[in-house]
Amino acid sequence: MVYETRLVKSPALPCEFEVLLDDAVIGPAIERGGWEDHETRLFRAHLRAGARVLDLGANIGWFAVQGVLAGARVESFEPIPAIAAIARRNIERAMRHGRGSAVVHECAAGSSCATATIHLAARNRGDNRIADDRPGDMHDAQALEIRVERVDDVVQGGFDVAKIDTQGSEWHALQGMTRTLAASPRLALLIEFWPYALRGAKPEELLRLLAAEGFVLGKATAAPYPMALSRILRQALARDPVKGGLDLYGVRGLPFHALGAKARLHGLWRSLRED
Repeated sequence: MVYETRLVKSPALPCEFEVLLDDAVIGPAIERGGWEDHETRLFRAHLRAGARVLDLGANIGWFAVQGVLAGARVESFEPIPAIAAIARRNIERAMRHGRGSAVVHECAAGSSCATATIHLAARNRGDNRIADDRPGDMHDAQALEIRVERVDDVVQGGFDVAKIDTQGSEWHALQGMTRTLAASPRLALLIEFWPYALRGAKPEELLRLLAAEGFVLGKATAAPYPMALSRILRQALARDPVKGGLDLYGVRGLPFHALGAKARLHGLWRSLRED
């Protein structure tokens, strides 16, 4: 698999950033100003020099670059070789401006060491999903065999920040990182919650697992607020199933409100108005 790329100058970065030429989603957003603005802001709020960051589903390295620029040490997982190569080049550019570092592990994060088939979306180059059979909404997807590893077998020790965006493989990723979670008592988490694509568990089981691990959860928005699991599930299931679920923000051993007093008050207002 070979991708054509181009360099863009994002207003949010001090360096050029390499994107996929035919990507209709991530690349254009970065060129306009940034990618996943709310998630990025929450991610940055928990970064500091020397922090350890785990990035599962790195794609072309947007979040890894944020970590490098903040002086953090990032362990990224990206299973598609051509995309992992782009992430490495973006990280190298960021390291000329930031004091952090990052390693890209060319594998998916899963519950066991294995090989798997990943289906590559034709237009949204961030929507690449592991599945035995081609998902019903990915009619023109190409299939590629990739390597899957347990996080616990690849990295050691605890982390300060984790991002898990694996297009439905989040349950399996968590199953393969129990030792890593145990070593991370103070952890900020960003995780995709997409019931339609979730593999290995029911949506409510994933939420219960995160709660059992001690995470206080809410939606990753400009003004997040702690939410009951039933409320998260209800809102996720009310969305168009194929077009996406929710990006969740969670913390354990840390204050939930990391964006300041104004965001906290706005979050309280939203908590009273939303279903």
